[in-house]
Amino acid sequence: MAASSPPPTLSQSLALVWRTLRSMRTALILLLLLALASVAGSLVPQSPNSPARVLAYRQDHPLAGALYQRLGLFDVFGTWWFALITTLLFVSLVACLVPRTRALLRAVGQRPVQAREIDAFPQYRERRVSSAPGDAIVASERILRRRFFRVARDPDRPALAAEKGILREGGSLLFHWAFILVLIGVIYGKGTGFSGRAVIVEGDTWVDAAANYDGQIRAGRFFDGRFTGIGVRLIDFEDRYERTGQPMDFVSRVELLDADGEPIRREDIRVNHPAGIEGLRLYQYGFGWAPVVVVRRDGGPIASEPIVFVQDEAPEGVPQLAMPWRGVLKLPSLDPQVGIELELWPDSRAFVQMLETGEPVAMTSAFQPLIRYAVWSGRLTDPSPLSLDTTNMTREATGIVGADQVVALEDGAVVDDPAAAGGLTIGFPELRKYTVLQVSRDAGVPFVLLAAILILLGLLPALYGSRRKVWVRAEPDGEGSVLKVGGFALQRKARFEEEFPRLVDALARAAGEAPAPQEERVGIR
Repeated sequence: MAASSPPPTLSQSLALVWRTLRSMRTALILLLLLALASVAGSLVPQSPNSPARVLAYRQDHPLAGALYQRLGLFDVFGTWWFALITTLLFVSLVACLVPRTRALLRAVGQRPVQAREIDAFPQYRERRVSSAPGDAIVASERILRRRFFRVARDPDRPALAAEKGILREGGSLLFHWAFILVLIGVIYGKGTGFSGRAVIVEGDTWVDAAANYDGQIRAGRFFDGRFTGIGVRLIDFEDRYERTGQPMDFVSRVELLDADGEPIRREDIRVNHPAGIEGLRLYQYGFGWAPVVVVRRDGGPIASEPIVFVQDEAPEGVPQLAMPWRGVLKLPSLDPQVGIELELWPDSRAFVQMLETGEPVAMTSAFQPLIRYAVWSGRLTDPSPLSLDTTNMTREATGIVGADQVVALEDGAVVDDPAAAGGLTIGFPELRKYTVLQVSRDAGVPFVLLAAILILLGLLPALYGSRRKVWVRAEPDGEGSVLKVGGFALQRKARFEEEFPRLVDALARAAGEAPAPQEERVGIR
């Protein structure tokens, strides 16, 4: 009975793992796993970014939610297995590239190697020239160097070896090293950075602090929680449209302030033209209307502020610009509490036409704006500033207030002297705009930009270059010599078959092709 083989030792097991990681096939498999994990992280709501969506998903899909929770799919990028895949991918790529890089450096330092027999190469030609063997080799060397070949002459006989295309391997390695730099830049930038949205009304100043962001801040796992404290004051916002309603330009004119509130400079933020300050990038994301609404009780103001209005999605066939804007004003200090639903029509002509014909009209600018309102009383239970839960509330009144008007909420009658009026009144003294800026900090952007440049530089020789080797020998033949040329290509062999005869012609002309050349010997294999 044959004895069983002993179990592998620790060193043998580590050597097997290392050999596996050095395989390009392993790197491709790990890259595929990383891509699949990233897709899962994009499709499944993630706890660091959307905890409310995760909770809702688990409530709606209890079985799948429990399975996803156990597998870590609600926090893919923070799981141990995602970190393991990423680490193994880095190790595998480096393990593949280091030997290739060392081989390339050795090849750069080596001279082209002479061949023993050149007539056995796939491409071979013989031409009779009038120059002596030594002169023919000198002329051939000059021609080959002009064509960017690396040339080495044989010191013992009239022969030379030439090669070119080493930049192809260099470009390929540069591409792969740049890809690693991309991964490093993305992981570092996204891991230590954050992104959020800033809503700024004309004339107001927004400060970079956690509490001032609109909605959830998407922070990286290694974000240190520190904000710059810089300020952004919106001077004005301008949006321009074609007569057809096609947008032409959106620009936020802002003044950037330091952490002490001192002005630094002014910037125009447009789509694809962000502003940068202290590592932050400010992108134009959205905009809207923010009418100033003043509510008084017995002549004394109880609310006076610009309110951010939003639009609902337009039905099919209706232009988005034809939709009114809606907002909410809540008065929790009153007893009973009051909530007011507001509907803004920036262009009153569109409102009139809708009432008369039912046809929607795009509102590209403000013209005698008006606000329709509905007053509800009862307990305010909805914490959202953009919605009003009227389930347990009673509608008290509806009406319309125009620009520069003040009306009584109870009956909608116009009030001439708000300070002397009794009860609740609502005024619409001013219509402003607001802008939404996407604010992000990504320290990995310079690395990614550098990597992108290196990738392009690496692709050019990798795509258009090819390795070619050529050998030239000259043997005496009467008063002249016979020029023997052999060569082969490692890539694009069909193209080299077309180029090789032209190369031989150039070498023969440089060496002084004989007036009556003998029959050419051709070898194509």
